Amino acid sequence: MKLTRGYLADFLSLLFPQLCDACNENLSRQEKLICTNCLYNLPYTNFHQQTDHVVARQFWGKINLESSYALLYFIKGNKVQRLMHHLKYKNKPQIGNFLGQIAGKQLITNDKFKTVDVIIPVPLHHSRMRKRGYNQSERFANGLAEKLPAIVSVENLVRTKATDTQTQKSRFSRFENVKSVFAVNDPEALKGKHILLVDDIMTTGSTLESCGNILLEIEGVKLSIATIAYAE
Repeated sequence: MKLTRGYLADFLSLLFPQLCDACNENLSRQEKLICTNCLYNLPYTNFHQQTDHVVARQFWGKINLESSYALLYFIKGNKVQRLMHHLKYKNKPQIGNFLGQIAGKQLITNDKFKTVDVIIPVPLHHSRMRKRGYNQSERFANGLAEKLPAIVSVENLVRTKATDTQTQKSRFSRFENVKSVFAVNDPEALKGKHILLVDDIMTTGSTLESCGNILLEIEGVKLSIATIAYAE
């Protein structure tokens, strides 16, 4: 029976091949979402092994962070761009979970991230949530939570109004675009917590800064950030 199922799986893979979301090549039966070659050769940042890196420096003098991290470097035209496009626009939320699990395996080796109590994804406005059907940052958060001793909170930090896309905006315009658009529903639930704020891609950090400022107003909060990718 197992042999028959194996032949059937091979036959179906010929008719409906599963493709790597990073390179678009065929996946083997054992591979999932990203082929072994891409998985091994993705541009990992290894920021979990460093204290002084480009993401940390983005927030110096802006918000007080316990630690910061990005899993991958995003470079226009590279495989990470394809992954992020599939995650956000091709109805592939499972990519977020998968990359979150990889990131979680790295972060659990870093003492600062071991103390995280709550993981909060940057929220989408309900209008965009309806259109996309899921929040890609929430999927990343769920993957992280499988490896970190923390819970995911998706209803406390909210986006109170829709904003224009951040693409092609200057740093100042990005910050103005997201200033005062976030709010916390229940500050008491987050008092004294170490919060890991997560997003998909970081460029200037304006969105994370805006969210972070709101969260740091809560008594006793410690804040760290993590993203799937950092755009150089």
